[in-house]
Amino acid sequence: QPRLPLILGGAALVAAAAAFVLWSRAPDYKVLYANVTERDGGAIIASLSQMNVPYKFAEGSGAILVPGEKVPELRLKLAQQGLPKGGGVGFELMDNQKFGTSQFTEQVNYQRALEGELVRSIESIGTVEAARVHLALPKPSLFVRDQKKPSASVVLTLQRGRSIDEGQVSAIVHMISSSVPDLDPKSVTVVDQRGNLLSAANSGARGLDVSQLKYTQEIEQTYVRRIESILQPILGAGNVHAQVAADIDFAVVEHTDEKFRPNSDPNNKAVRSQQSSESDQQGGTPPGGVPGALSNQPPTNPAAPITNPGAAPNGTANTAAARPGTPGAAPAAPAQTSSTTTASGPRSSRKDVTTNYELDRSIRHVQQGAGGVKRLSVAVVVNNRMADAGGKPASQALTAAELDQIRNLVKEAMGFSQERGDSLNVVNSPFAQEREPAPVELPLWKDPQAIELGKSIGLYAALAIAALLIWLAVLRPRARRQQQQQLALAQQAASTALPPADPDALAIEQAQAREQLRLRESERQRADLDYAQQLAKDDPRLVAALVKHWMNANE
Repeated sequence: QPRLPLILGGAALVAAAAAFVLWSRAPDYKVLYANVTERDGGAIIASLSQMNVPYKFAEGSGAILVPGEKVPELRLKLAQQGLPKGGGVGFELMDNQKFGTSQFTEQVNYQRALEGELVRSIESIGTVEAARVHLALPKPSLFVRDQKKPSASVVLTLQRGRSIDEGQVSAIVHMISSSVPDLDPKSVTVVDQRGNLLSAANSGARGLDVSQLKYTQEIEQTYVRRIESILQPILGAGNVHAQVAADIDFAVVEHTDEKFRPNSDPNNKAVRSQQSSESDQQGGTPPGGVPGALSNQPPTNPAAPITNPGAAPNGTANTAAARPGTPGAAPAAPAQTSSTTTASGPRSSRKDVTTNYELDRSIRHVQQGAGGVKRLSVAVVVNNRMADAGGKPASQALTAAELDQIRNLVKEAMGFSQERGDSLNVVNSPFAQEREPAPVELPLWKDPQAIELGKSIGLYAALAIAALLIWLAVLRPRARRQQQQQLALAQQAASTALPPADPDALAIEQAQAREQLRLRESERQRADLDYAQQLAKDDPRLVAALVKHWMNANE
């Protein structure tokens, strides 16, 4: 009893010392990354588990802690794997707006949020591993001439061993242009991680892009399938081959035609403009005589003249020039002008009339879309027909009537047009039979399969010989030694045992053992007999079949 407190105190002291030693040997954890997203955190933890690095989480801050001496090394290794990716924030950035935020800060946060949302949408595509989006959003202006259009740039990091096609690039461009107001798809630039420009085909800078080449190939393959599908039921599968070269017009043409024609009906004319001028003068003597001082003398006393020598002749006509029409309008018809001048004594009058008529005009605007077929060139090769010649298959050329029939079918299938300049060539020729190359007989020691088989047999033989040597040299002598030791121990035990018992007692024991064995045998036979009787009662058909089988076997 006095020793119990001493024992407990010593045990507590030893436990405290062990805990202190373990605590001193525990690694000092430091922050590896803080404020990481859930996606990046999961990827970082998976990588740390693969590297067998212990880690912990800091409560409240969401930081990942690792041993302090491994922080630089782990950061370099994770950076090689592209971690953390640093996923951009989306519109959740606008949830924590502070009171009194300036307009510039709000605009920057809105742009960051929009870029983050676009990055998330682009990274959802299977072939894209990561993406960055840069938006150039100009400030709005009230003046039209000062307004600038926005633009965007996208950098894609593709999955290892994956590529992106033109359709996916076009989808990314249109998604970004639809997400930003007033953004033209031509103002979106897409680049991959190798610096290759992916949006060149969408900008329309080149005369012929991949989509046009693909469209041409689809047109050609469509005609090939139509020709082969209509000839295969007649000639058989594999007996006809066709090739089509299509000349496609990708030009977009707009044509405007304006024609002027004279009026066909002179009685039905449209008046464009009409001007009239009329003047009337009465009293006074019209000027006359020879110019000069004599003509300017004051008038003499009036008299009643018989004639008026200074009067102008009656019916003098004066024609005024027609005024031209308004600028940019159709030229007017020739104007009709009439003037009348009357002078009888002191009275004179004048009247001018100008009339412009409209001309007939027709305007036609034609817009022709791209993708029309300008010309088709078709080549068709037909195999000879197989016929029996003396019981053996032989190649036989097609007749001229059959070739004409094939030519007519091909023309109908391709939509042959002589005005378009299409060409068709049908050739009948036996197809070359591809012969399999004769196998090369290699010697046995050069045959790769034989060499591999020999290596496998040699390996198994070496293992068997090694096992036999181990048995003969190690295991067998050890087994013999153990057997001899056991025999020696048995002899020693027999020599130290008690003397043998009385022969009569031994005989009695043997007789009792034989009697017990006979009793067990009789009991077993009685049990079998009881089982057979019970089986005969339960299923007599089975017993009868068994007896019948025994009788047939004896016979």
